[in-house]
Amino acid sequence: MLTTLESHKYLRQHSIKPSVQRTAVMDYLMNNRTHPTIDEIYLALCPNMPTLSKTTVYNTLDIFVERGAVRALVIDEKNARYDIDVSAHAHFICRSCGKVHDIFNLKSELFEFPKLSRFSINAVEISYSGICDKCKGN
Repeated sequence: MLTTLESHKYLRQHSIKPSVQRTAVMDYLMNNRTHPTIDEIYLALCPNMPTLSKTTVYNTLDIFVERGAVRALVIDEKNARYDIDVSAHAHFICRSCGKVHDIFNLKSELFEFPKLSRFSINAVEISYSGICDKCKGN
């Protein structure tokens, strides 16, 4: 389990001032690499932080994404999900259980930005969907 000290260090590396709320959200993300939604983060933290609001979680995640500390995933049609791992990798979402899995063994060329004169590309997102082995019964 990662510590609050490690969260503070990570936040500072991304030029984010570590407030109590920001540290709590980062602690959660670092220790729960499940690609959580805002609701999941809020529900996990609010029992120990009764003054925490869902708006604070939302605003905190916006700052994290803006500064490159986390990545927002839009692979779930219902909710944005958040990934602490900002390295180049793809995702698979199971349409049965909703769990999101990281996929790291893709060719690195897939994550390179194509040279297109009409566009200025600054991000690549690759995602797959289907049914995971657990839900298939394998």
